[in-house]
Amino acid sequence: MSDPVDLARDMLKQVVDPEAALNIVDLGLVYDIRRRGDALEVDMTFTTEACPVGPSLLAEMREVLKDLPGIARVDINVVFDPPWSPERISPDGRALLEGGD
Repeated sequence: MSDPVDLARDMLKQVVDPEAALNIVDLGLVYDIRRRGDALEVDMTFTTEACPVGPSLLAEMREVLKDLPGIARVDINVVFDPPWSPERISPDGRALLEGGD
């Protein structure tokens, strides 16, 4: 069986920030994912503290992760330290934004 943390990271690539048109992992919004027993904890942020799509991103994250094998509960912690900046965008995300493959 795949590691739930790696699987969760891959699954979260389905969640797209509509303002940036990029998934939340490559956008750099997911800071950390860790397993604690049968629970999964995700630390994530938004591009701004007043992000208008924040609640919908959280709902999508919960929906995507709800059936993760071996995980009974998902806790999502929204943090703003360190603050998000464009430098957090992954190389894959930069390529997508620039129209590359």
